[in-house]
Amino acid sequence: MINDSIPLLSILALLPLLGALVLTCVRGAAARVVGLCFAFATTALGVFVFVLGLGTHLSETLPWIRVIGAFYALELDPMSAVMVLLTVILTPLVLIAEWHVGDAEGARWSTRTFFALALALEGLSLLVFLASDVLLFYVMFEATLIPMYFMVSGFGGPERAAAAVKFLLFSLAGGLVMLVGVAGLYAVSAGAGEPSFLIRDLMALDLGGGIGHWLFAAFFFAFAVKAPMAGLHTWLPDTAEQATAGSSTMLVGILDKIGTFGMIKICLTIFPEASHWATPVILVWAMVSMFYGALMALGSPDLLRFVSYTSVSHFGFMVFGVFALTTQSLSGSIFYMLNHGFSTAAMFLVVGFLVKRRGTAAIEAYGGVQKTAPVLAGFLLLSGLSVLALPGMSSFVSEFLVMAGSWQRYPVHTAVLTLGMVLAAAYVLTVYKRTMTGPVPDDVRKHVSTDLNLRERLAVAPLLVLLIFFGFFPRPLLQVADDAARNVMQTVGETDPAPTIQGEN
Repeated sequence: MINDSIPLLSILALLPLLGALVLTCVRGAAARVVGLCFAFATTALGVFVFVLGLGTHLSETLPWIRVIGAFYALELDPMSAVMVLLTVILTPLVLIAEWHVGDAEGARWSTRTFFALALALEGLSLLVFLASDVLLFYVMFEATLIPMYFMVSGFGGPERAAAAVKFLLFSLAGGLVMLVGVAGLYAVSAGAGEPSFLIRDLMALDLGGGIGHWLFAAFFFAFAVKAPMAGLHTWLPDTAEQATAGSSTMLVGILDKIGTFGMIKICLTIFPEASHWATPVILVWAMVSMFYGALMALGSPDLLRFVSYTSVSHFGFMVFGVFALTTQSLSGSIFYMLNHGFSTAAMFLVVGFLVKRRGTAAIEAYGGVQKTAPVLAGFLLLSGLSVLALPGMSSFVSEFLVMAGSWQRYPVHTAVLTLGMVLAAAYVLTVYKRTMTGPVPDDVRKHVSTDLNLRERLAVAPLLVLLIFFGFFPRPLLQVADDAARNVMQTVGETDPAPTIQGEN
């Protein structure tokens, strides 16, 4: 029996932050080992907390800034548990993949620095996913930008500094708008009696009407930048093109999930009336994002930009499931966050290994790679099949749930949405055909002459194993996603549409 006085959630979030601090004192090759040990220790504790949270309510609340009603409040609810699991699994795999990142030509800093930044990003992201106080959520939301900025600007392509600034400006703009919403929540809660930023207290306020709509819009805008949705997405392809594969993996696999996570955790639960009000526009925006991302991926000449555009498309799919507001669609979207994190991470890492060998991300520079590096080609194919949600992959389960749940309320929208699945198959298979099959150009034979080594395989294989395993046995994670969806539906005061029988009088 775990003592209730042990702050497990705080320990979980602070452990990687401690690791980042320790790495400032460690030099040489030992820094890599120390960083990886902290990452795996966080993984072990994160899995333990995830399992423990299935049967025990874990929360911590301490006064922080009493005068404004701010608390250091952490809580492990079912949705937070899914995000915690995603974060603690991806981080050590990124460190393994980027074992020699500081050795690359043009790198400003050492591998030790990259590892410290990655651990710092992990700890801050865990605090975002666990926060049950809106002000704490906002502070950690903004704090995650710091390590991510330096991971992009310090490691990557020749235009990485410009890409990092663009990422920061877009993110800060979203955060500034969110700050207006945070201030608005303080004003409303103070006017109602005693100020509080605790989510459970804010849920009890009357936030309908004009003020609720404006505050909802402030938070949703910030999350739409983070997710990102079409029109607010332009920073992502530029950043992914210049960042290292590991940085892009943490950016899209973990950091961008804060967007869809916040839409559920903040927008739906605190502003249920405003969520209903905005749903028609959001659903159309989500569909536009899905099709725009898919078409841009289909026509992308660059492998790294290609992967980023597939993410824009999939985020549109997730947002649609969130605001379709059925238990199935919400459960599917929550499960989709996890699956997308795994599949996109695998795709980014494999593409990163390929680009590192060839020296360019231009699709036209490849061909016939499956003949010179068959394991790499096989991993890319499996990653691509998970991106297009092939049956047997866990991504198929989440995508099917979103479609089935959305059909209950929006059959016309959902019917149109199915075309996105066709486009996903088209862009994945097209890129695989152009890069992996056909005759082998001389430059490919020269530069892509070695297959994935053991370290590179260890970085990707666990992701593919998880995608296949949960594709056939999704129940352990799907049950958690279902619990999260039911909690949200109850909070929003929504019920699933009653089933109808065709021809029924």
